[in-house]
Amino acid sequence: MHSHYGYIDHYKIICLVLNHMSTVTFDTLKFVEKLKAAGISDAQAKAESEALDSQLATKNDLIKLDRRLDGLDAKIDRMDTRISGELTLLKWMMGIIIAGVMSIVIKTFFS
Repeated sequence: MHSHYGYIDHYKIICLVLNHMSTVTFDTLKFVEKLKAAGISDAQAKAESEALDSQLATKNDLIKLDRRLDGLDAKIDRMDTRISGELTLLKWMMGIIIAGVMSIVIKTFFS
C-alpha cells in the first residue's frame, strides 16, 4: 500500500520488516547466562529475561499493526478527499460573494 503522508514513516518500516522478516528468536537462556556472567543474580537474570521476552513484538503483532495502519491510512484518504471538496466549495462561495460585493461597489460608484 502506498502512503503519501510523510508522518507515516513507521508504516513503511513495518511493511519492510514484514516483507523481509525471517524468524528471529530471543534466546532467554543465553541472555540469562550473560547477565549471570556480569554479576546479576540467577533470580534477577531470569526475571529480566522473562520481562523482556514478554515485551517483544511477534510477527503476528506486526501484522495486526500493519492492518490497523492500513485502516488509518484509508480513513485519512477519505478525510482528505472530503476536506478537499469542502475547500473547493468554500473557494467558489467566496468568489461569488466577492463578485456580488464588487458588483454593488461598481454600481454604487459608477451609477
